[in-house]
Amino acid sequence: MGEGRNLVGVDIGSNSIKVCEIQERGGERNLVRFACHTLPNGAIVEGHIINSGAVVDGLKALFNKQRRRAVALQVSGHHVIIKNFTTTIKPLSELKGDGSWELEQHIPFPLSEVEFDVHVVQRRMEQRQMDVLLVAAKKAEISDLLAIVQEAKLFPVVIDVDACAIFNVLEVAYGPRLMNETVAVVHVGASLTTVIVVSHGVPAFTRTLIQGGQHLTEVIQRWVHVGVVDADAYMGGGGAGWGVVPPQVPTVIEQTCDQWAIEVQKSLDYHFATTGEKRASKVFLCGGSAQLRPFQRAVEARVGVQVDVLDPRRILRIGPKVPGAQELDKCFMQAIVAVGLALRKERERVHDSN
Repeated sequence: MGEGRNLVGVDIGSNSIKVCEIQERGGERNLVRFACHTLPNGAIVEGHIINSGAVVDGLKALFNKQRRRAVALQVSGHHVIIKNFTTTIKPLSELKGDGSWELEQHIPFPLSEVEFDVHVVQRRMEQRQMDVLLVAAKKAEISDLLAIVQEAKLFPVVIDVDACAIFNVLEVAYGPRLMNETVAVVHVGASLTTVIVVSHGVPAFTRTLIQGGQHLTEVIQRWVHVGVVDADAYMGGGGAGWGVVPPQVPTVIEQTCDQWAIEVQKSLDYHFATTGEKRASKVFLCGGSAQLRPFQRAVEARVGVQVDVLDPRRILRIGPKVPGAQELDKCFMQAIVAVGLALRKERERVHDSN
């Protein structure tokens, strides 16, 4: 939980930077502004910032003449660790202490090289056990991110992971319902796909797949020998300057989306087989490439449950004259991490410290 005003959510993704600002008042969440800045190809690869200058310039453009500069950021990629594990009940200070052998079992890097936090999901007093959510990221990646954001004259207050930002939106949108169900969320970004299982209102499993929308673009390019612009256009049903989509493109899209869906299915099967939990009653999709109908159909067929879109606009009151309202309507699938970050507050506080 947190106090004070909402932070400005800043999602620095592989293709673009999304910024969202929300004001909470009278039980409503009002959109203050939404904006997006496209990054050059290769600026960010699998969560790693390669072209820091382009990112700094993008942030400066997005925050030009903006007074609110206290921000919530996200880190993602294979250098981010999200794990759920069970241990005996103990104070968090003991679990987080230097040389914690339990954390060393779950973090594949020396503890001195990572920033981490743990949260008690639930305590089962009869078994004297507690379920813990662990989040960790390489210090070097965080330092690089902070340096870039500070160079853009922004003030980072919170660093989150994309899975938790997405969960923030899900919790606000479906909170009471989640307490009695197990659902899955699949976020398909440009270079990464995140699979999340939420059981009885808490994140129970997260896995990051190193593939996303850019992979489909590259497959189309190889099959029909076109550039990035035309390949992206073909995914939307028409190619710039081509008029008609080549006949093999729909087949390529169907096959690639089915391969993605198989990986999603494997991730969910692994979780439910190892935990014995009840299988998901629904799968929510979000992220830019998740809006592809072939992907939606493939996930529904492979997982065998109803598929729905997790729309961040569901939790917002959006006035017609709000800056960026039309842009949010156009790219709401890509906006979910930025919206989830914008739910964080200036004075974050943790109640459960023991």
